[in-house]
Amino acid sequence: MSISSDFRTFIRFRSVWVLIAAMFLYGVGVGILAPMNAIYLQNDVGLSKSQIAVVFSVSLLLNMALTISVGFFSDKLRRKKRIPLVAAGLCIVGILLYMRADSFGTALAGMSVAVAPSGMIMGQLFAMARNHFARLQPGIVEMAQLWLRTTYSVGFFAGLLLGANIFLIASFRGVLWGNLSGYVLLFALLLLYREALADPGAPPARGGEPFSLALLVALLLLLCADAIRGLYLPLVVNARFGDPRLMSYIWSTQAIFELIFMTLAGYWAARYGSRKVILFSGALALATYLVYATVDSLPVFFLMQPVYSFFVSVLYGVAMGVVQRMFLQRTGFGASLYVFISQTASLIGYFLPLTIEGVTPRIFYIPAALVLASVGILTSVALRRSGAHGLSA
Repeated sequence: MSISSDFRTFIRFRSVWVLIAAMFLYGVGVGILAPMNAIYLQNDVGLSKSQIAVVFSVSLLLNMALTISVGFFSDKLRRKKRIPLVAAGLCIVGILLYMRADSFGTALAGMSVAVAPSGMIMGQLFAMARNHFARLQPGIVEMAQLWLRTTYSVGFFAGLLLGANIFLIASFRGVLWGNLSGYVLLFALLLLYREALADPGAPPARGGEPFSLALLVALLLLLCADAIRGLYLPLVVNARFGDPRLMSYIWSTQAIFELIFMTLAGYWAARYGSRKVILFSGALALATYLVYATVDSLPVFFLMQPVYSFFVSVLYGVAMGVVQRMFLQRTGFGASLYVFISQTASLIGYFLPLTIEGVTPRIFYIPAALVLASVGILTSVALRRSGAHGLSA
């Protein structure tokens, strides 16, 4: 495998630049709002910690229901593009409602409409991308998926920086308009994208992953830990250091490292095995959560972001590929299942910290414990597999 030759092949794909631009702009739109969303609900709408958790959770429940339902039948559709198109249109309507929120009820309604269809966008974009690459260049399918996920991450962190600067000029209202613009541009690009349709006479795809419920549970725990970080780290940083923009700057430091680590993790997974890479990344995440819980230093928070970015690269790159390969003949369902697991983890992650009173760094002992449990599951599975191989030998 050669990174340079694989990447040159990737960027020469027909219509690949539309996919790249779509992923990037979608990431920008999401990143503009993500670190300030909970703070917006707290400061501008006036919601409590429990109400914020309910708004996020109800939105996610609807998102989960739509994502997995659409995933079941999406593989029966020869053309998948209409699914993210409709979803992006609904998200635009929801954001317009969310911008007018002035109470718990209106915030819940707006965010539900804005968030519920979004899982269909991410899942089906990656399903279309896998079909696209599998038909045109099967040898780099997995790396192509990782590079597209990296493109989303770069867009997300570009959105973080943009959102922090928009906040200076136009406060939360400008941030919401930036979020809306991302979805509008995504909708326009999807209209331009020419979907690569599967060839009915093509041989079945190879390189699948054996189904493992234990692995899915371990990934659920890791995703749950990251979901806690995603919702509560902005609140903790704001409470500690008193500036909503800081979270955008903290997360944006990950961008360049994810660009490197996503590619590195993909090649390491191909060489050493996905499970070993996931285990290593879990150890890095554990170290980061313990720092969040015990260290009261802004420079240290920034220094931990490159460490954590490797975990994110593996969790949203390598792990996503593992789940998709478990259902290699059903790309739409496989991609939607990963998004569904991620959403389930987020739902759990929103509520677990409610067991701790207030917004305190002690919250991060919870994701640390989840990572330890996940590492235990993965280690026990690896030991059983090596024991079985030893007996068969």
